[in-house]
Amino acid sequence: MYAVWAGEFLAVAGFSTSTPITPFYIQDLGVTDPLRLKLLTGIVQALPSFMLAFFSPIWGSVADNYGRKPMLMRAMFGGTVVMLAMGLVTAPWQLIVLKTLQGCLTGTVAAATIMVASIAPQEETGYALGLLQMAIFLGASFGPLFGGVIADLFGRRMNFFATSLLLLSAGLIIMRFAQDTFEPPANRKSIFRSMLPDFSPLLRSPALASLLAVIAADQIAGSIAGPFLPLLIQQISTRTSMIATTTGVIIGLGAVASALAAVSIGKVSYRLGYKRTLVICMTGASLFMIPQAFARTPLQLLVMRLGSCFFVGGNLPSVNALIAQRTAKGKQGSIYGLSASIASGSNALGPVIGASIAMAAGYGAVFLTTAGILGAAGVVITLFVRAGRIDAGKPSETPMG
Repeated sequence: MYAVWAGEFLAVAGFSTSTPITPFYIQDLGVTDPLRLKLLTGIVQALPSFMLAFFSPIWGSVADNYGRKPMLMRAMFGGTVVMLAMGLVTAPWQLIVLKTLQGCLTGTVAAATIMVASIAPQEETGYALGLLQMAIFLGASFGPLFGGVIADLFGRRMNFFATSLLLLSAGLIIMRFAQDTFEPPANRKSIFRSMLPDFSPLLRSPALASLLAVIAADQIAGSIAGPFLPLLIQQISTRTSMIATTTGVIIGLGAVASALAAVSIGKVSYRLGYKRTLVICMTGASLFMIPQAFARTPLQLLVMRLGSCFFVGGNLPSVNALIAQRTAKGKQGSIYGLSASIASGSNALGPVIGASIAMAAGYGAVFLTTAGILGAAGVVITLFVRAGRIDAGKPSETPMG
């Protein structure tokens, strides 16, 4: 599993290297009209998420029939080619086409999650997924910093070549060192039939459907406030010359807190119980989110942000461990593919909700809404715990569904 963690760190760092400079790259391609620039930026940024939402369940189903390692290699090597081509475009329409292909071919997070969940021992599932989540958070923190240096020294076009190189390195690590315990099912479908996702486990287990709803809530809550955080920092900061640095510190330290939580909470979640861990994380994230609406200095915001990011970082490993626990080995690809699809759609929906709330009631209301979503998700999980419909993750308890 070490190869998967290392490969996913490089892959996420790679995508994070080029994504932040995309609006400036569109300007480099000759787009100067402000309205057209905003429109193209929105289209280019949204296309991968929308296509990923559609294709993730398809690739997950193929993974159930043909192996998890090939799907992870497909995502990384496919991304290598597409990102390399992006560095060669000469017109915005070419970038739009390639961004569409990026969403169709990549999805390294979903592929890595499926692979780790399928090979990790039951008692180590939460910890293994926590380490994977830590690699993802760290990659997302390292990528923009690396990308900024590349852009300043060599130009923005080189960011895409750097992304391609990082993805190639990640793919080679997976190909050479990752071990897949996959055994083809006795009634393996053809490659075309396997591209039809199998969601039958959802019909047999209402708890699985509730866990996917929790993922939607978590991703919406995580993406609502993000776009407006720099604007809030600008509003409450007294040193206008240091806003960029202050924003970078707050966002970066928040990502580090999430990474530490993913591995530390993942380590104890099996003993504590995945359900209980998830309820604690949802509740903690909600409670730390509320004071951010009333922060009057960047330091106050940072302290509360560290708390909320820490608990948010512990959410996904616990949810994914519960999904792994309640899904048959041969069906994990389809369910995690659907999970990735829901996450992508929710990430695209979050900023839209946040923009509407910010325009209607201000930045503070955005954080209060986020706290409400996380708190409601915690209540839902608590009700399922009381009803005994989600097992705690301990071998002495009998899974249901």
